[in-house]
Amino acid sequence: MQNGWFSWDGSWTWGIALIAFTVALHVSCVVLAALGLRKLRIAQTGGRHLFFQTTAGAIIVIVAVAWLLAVAHAIECSIWAIAYLHLGAVENPADAMLYSIDSLTTRGTSGLVLQHHWLMMGAIESIDGLLLFGISTAFLFHVMRAWLPDFTARHS
Repeated sequence: MQNGWFSWDGSWTWGIALIAFTVALHVSCVVLAALGLRKLRIAQTGGRHLFFQTTAGAIIVIVAVAWLLAVAHAIECSIWAIAYLHLGAVENPADAMLYSIDSLTTRGTSGLVLQHHWLMMGAIESIDGLLLFGISTAFLFHVMRAWLPDFTARHS
């Protein structure tokens, strides 16, 4: 059954496994960042690290969190790219990475195409990207809400 359901089994299996792994990795990064920010907030309220109560401090915290999330997304794209290479879905590392970035960001304009029986996996990576970017957006919004009220209260 070349074009039927069973030809997609590998794509589904790998795709769902990679979603589970990358979401767990991403959530772990978010939790560790949140714990670090909590420690920083406790130190700040204890009179240490007062720099983070300044405008520059708030900017640094938000930029650092955004950078951490960007690095997490790059690692997750790399994981998908390695899977594509391992499975023979693409021919070289550069194409694997470009395809992965294109799929995870749902941009989809690279012109690269996976081997036919791995096409579903590329679509599944787009679902993963929506989940990961949603988690990142929610966390970054939370960080901004947590740090900016102090900032706006001091400067109003």
